[in-house]
Amino acid sequence: MSAELFLELGTEEIPAGFIPRALNDMENLLRQELEHARIPHGEVTTFATPRRLAISVAEVSSVQQRQELELTGPPARIAYDGQGQPTKAAIGFARTNGVEVADLKIVQTEKGDYLGISKIIEGGDTSDQLPEILTRVINKISFKKSMRWKDLDVRFARPVHWIVALYGGEVVPVTYGDLQSGNRSRGHRFMAPDEFRVTGVEDYVEQARQHHVMVDIAARRQLIEEQLHALADQLGGRINPDDELLQEVTFLVESPQALAGSIEAGFLQLPSELLITSMREHQRYFTLVDEQGTLLPHFITIANTQAVDPAVVVAGNERVLKARLADAMFFWREDQKTPLEKRLDALKKVVYQAQLGTSFEKVERFSELAAKLAEQFAPDTLALTRRAALLAKCDLETGMVYEFPELQGVMGREYALLEGEDPRVATAIYEHYLPTQAGGVLPADDIGAFVSIADKIDTICGCFSVGLIPTGTADPYALRRNAIGILSIILDRGYALSIPELIARSVALLDNKRQRPAQEVVDDVVSFIRLRLVNQLAQQYPADVVDAVLSASFTVPVDALARIKALTTLKQRADFDLLSVAFKRVGNMVKQQTDTRLDEQLLVESSEKDLYQQLQLVEQNVSVAIKRGDYVAALESVARLRKPVDAFFDDVMVMVEDASLRTNRLALLAAISTLFSGIADFSRLS
Repeated sequence: MSAELFLELGTEEIPAGFIPRALNDMENLLRQELEHARIPHGEVTTFATPRRLAISVAEVSSVQQRQELELTGPPARIAYDGQGQPTKAAIGFARTNGVEVADLKIVQTEKGDYLGISKIIEGGDTSDQLPEILTRVINKISFKKSMRWKDLDVRFARPVHWIVALYGGEVVPVTYGDLQSGNRSRGHRFMAPDEFRVTGVEDYVEQARQHHVMVDIAARRQLIEEQLHALADQLGGRINPDDELLQEVTFLVESPQALAGSIEAGFLQLPSELLITSMREHQRYFTLVDEQGTLLPHFITIANTQAVDPAVVVAGNERVLKARLADAMFFWREDQKTPLEKRLDALKKVVYQAQLGTSFEKVERFSELAAKLAEQFAPDTLALTRRAALLAKCDLETGMVYEFPELQGVMGREYALLEGEDPRVATAIYEHYLPTQAGGVLPADDIGAFVSIADKIDTICGCFSVGLIPTGTADPYALRRNAIGILSIILDRGYALSIPELIARSVALLDNKRQRPAQEVVDDVVSFIRLRLVNQLAQQYPADVVDAVLSASFTVPVDALARIKALTTLKQRADFDLLSVAFKRVGNMVKQQTDTRLDEQLLVESSEKDLYQQLQLVEQNVSVAIKRGDYVAALESVARLRKPVDAFFDDVMVMVEDASLRTNRLALLAAISTLFSGIADFSRLS
């Protein structure tokens, strides 16, 4: 027999960003609890709105599965005495497990004979287990921030006002704080606040709908999308794509209604990014664009009620937006009275980090780093790179960025263009913040890439220099994200940049701030960035290939990526396993090698002479291929040695008594190992 399990937690409005993780926790915790309790079940479905988190589990067995245990006790030699009588060890083992001594048996294990028993635990009623299971699940749901209320000894994202807990339609008694579970849920806070009775999940969804609540997340999101596109069509435009905003709004409403408003024409002279950011971040408005991507003078808001008079709601939103954009217009005009460069002095008074000095000092450091990168990879951009780095942080002292921090970089670009700066400099001011997240947009120009790398490596090295190193999930300075950003830019732009050299250069500029030995900082940051590269590439290529290549050499990520691609290709060969075994064997033998030159006169066996001749032919091809970065060709050349290597091991005794022959043969293998040792460590391949 089986029945449906249903749980709903009714709350004050939970922040939209908290809900997805809470639902995931809720599902995982309940699955784990049921599995641990040996309770089979069917499909799990979750529901959520700002005021409720709910979960339904189909076909939950009415009884626990019986459990057959094979338990091992003390060794047989101490379980019975010389007369074959049970000792205290045997009697205690039987008593602990609720069986008679006569039920004990001798079992054979790898460690010898031990006392053992077969024990069957019959399954109990599921209904007896559920109160404790659901209580534990509720208490373990985690939130970024939680709160207490009244004088209760419980915490949740927001105060909990009701609990529905049902199994087979019957109430499961659960206590949480001062609440007792029941079968009564509640409708929309404003349009249908009354309670309604729940008997099961289908009834719940329908009753909630009748009380103006859409509990199905996917259905609610789809309805919002349909409403958005319908209004956009009416207004002659299309929705500016924004999945994150759509996700957030889906968890902000229970009964969505899309309403369109207008933006006063005078505000359209503001940069489009400013308008979009202001409407998105502060009002959760969707924006519209025409076929050319130009912003239209309209917005769409998603109301949480079915407005009796939509015009009144729209007018209210337009008034709020007008006030906010009026502030933006004021800052836009005021900021233009002071050129960006003149704001540099203000950065001297802004503390970037207490131990690392001011924002101006940071600008000085990463300006030098950016200039070095320009000299190395695009000398013709040196002057523009220096200019972009100098101005990169100046917009932090503008009124607009103070009011809208998310517009840093965007406003710097706009003000730079208004002041007549080179467009590449203006673009770099914006692009040096990129990427803003893993997999995000990367700088499209060398100048922005140089400043971005420089700024990010200064942040990482600065923090490591004063002991601000990420631990566990704590990373307040986003050092992991900065490291991933650096690597993403390097790989995207194809810069043959040495990571240890970049780090050493950055650490040298921190001499007057550093609180740890320079080489210790360099080593730690190299390891930190290497781990980010391993994780990043292992998502795209076989993990063992990534490990093998980066273990051989990591310093230049672009080169490492080329080797990973080549080895991935080689691994697809039909004879790769044989090739790998041969090279692993070579590597193992070479561990015993000392620095000795190969003497051709000491090659006496035909197989070793043939291997040496083949090696000479391959060495030149490999050298040429590596110089031009063609690792596929290099590895294909090395692969030609597989058969001669196999023949060598079949016919030749390496570790002979004659020391000169032994050393010479090891030198031959060492020469082969050198061919691929800089490409990959074959011993790490699975």
